[in-house]
Amino acid sequence: MQACRISGLLLICGLIGMLPAAAQDFDKVEIKTEKVADGIYVLTGYGGNMGLGVGEDAVFVIDDQYAPLTPKILTAIGAITKQPVKFVLNTHWHFDHVGGNENLGKSGSLIVAHENVRRRMSSEQFIAAFKEKVNASPKAALPVVTFADSLSLHLNGGEVHGFHVPNAHTDGDTVVVFRKANVVHMGDVFFGDSYPFIDLSSGGSVNGVIAACDRVLAMIDDRTKVIRGHGPVSDRKGLTAYRDMLAGIRDRVLAQIRAGKTLEETAATNPSAEFDAVWGKGYFKPAQFVETVFKSLSGK
Repeated sequence: MQACRISGLLLICGLIGMLPAAAQDFDKVEIKTEKVADGIYVLTGYGGNMGLGVGEDAVFVIDDQYAPLTPKILTAIGAITKQPVKFVLNTHWHFDHVGGNENLGKSGSLIVAHENVRRRMSSEQFIAAFKEKVNASPKAALPVVTFADSLSLHLNGGEVHGFHVPNAHTDGDTVVVFRKANVVHMGDVFFGDSYPFIDLSSGGSVNGVIAACDRVLAMIDDRTKVIRGHGPVSDRKGLTAYRDMLAGIRDRVLAQIRAGKTLEETAATNPSAEFDAVWGKGYFKPAQFVETVFKSLSGK
């Protein structure tokens, strides 16, 4: 796997307070497995949280972290089932979620994603927030099956339903629902216990993230397990708090934009102050997140 691609997108992992890319030693990463429902697990290591569905029909994986971790990931899965990974669904194109695609694709896994994920992985990208170029992915890493709106896989006695949430974290985000198990994987649309990274240069928008949260909230209940892109498994209450934070800051920033205020004038009003104690301790500091929201709403 090309070193420049790994070093570039490893930076995204810094968003959740991990070691800097240059200091990361994949040999020291431990893949941990948590059961969230019958036949449904979440795997954590270094990168985006992975979902895992296991049953009599097939092994289904959501996201696959980084290429050097593939052997450890497969060992963790092998402790649960001896079946090979038949399907991989990518929640979006960022490398901490698709880095293992090439390895799994070459081993026979069918890779599935929204059509914009394949489009972005097929050509050089630029993540403006980090001033990072990302090389095109090799053929074996690209999704083989793509969709525009939604898809369903009927596996293991239930339905795995994925649907596109437009212009949220990126322009290619997929939310995955294990209907029978009452588990939802939201990828980086639901980022973690911090101000999120909204990749404006990849078509993301704050309004899209809020709309995606509203859509998921309308379809889950208090018993639903919600797997985030990073951080511990959450629930409806946690997703509601995240959504309300986003909407609260969005509304304050939008009011300033409508009043003709500049970014500097908007930032001076501290529109995130109410939420900073809970959400402002991650990689993205309050001023950075306010700037992202302002640019998302103003287009500037």
